[in-house]
Amino acid sequence: MNYDTFVDQVAQRTRTPSERAVELTHATLETLAERLTGGEVLDLAIQLPRPLQVVLKPSPDTEAADRFGAAEFVARVGQRAGVDGNVARDAVRAVFTTLREAISGGEFDDLVTQLPRDYREMVEPALAPGATLRRR
Repeated sequence: MNYDTFVDQVAQRTRTPSERAVELTHATLETLAERLTGGEVLDLAIQLPRPLQVVLKPSPDTEAADRFGAAEFVARVGQRAGVDGNVARDAVRAVFTTLREAISGGEFDDLVTQLPRDYREMVEPALAPGATLRRR
């Protein structure tokens, strides 16, 4: 999936303009990169378009992941994007669903296994049948 398509998918899912979808996507991916191990960030980055790889800031030197729950994840996304918790939660769901479409199923599964159970509310919509948008 190319960068413009990724952003367009997030914009459609969040019902926001593309510029806002870029902010929400970046905030979510930056926070996700903090939550994943360095190796997993590298694995994820190589499957994404270049502008999103830069956002993840993959580094082979960063192996440890910050351990924080779903509420803290949403709070960090909200702070980065300058939005309230409900908007941030919806954005996280939209980005996870778009990630599922953009990367291999095995890589998405690897990513999800690094997240604790309290993330399910945000990740399960990405796993649900029919979560993907139909291509035009």
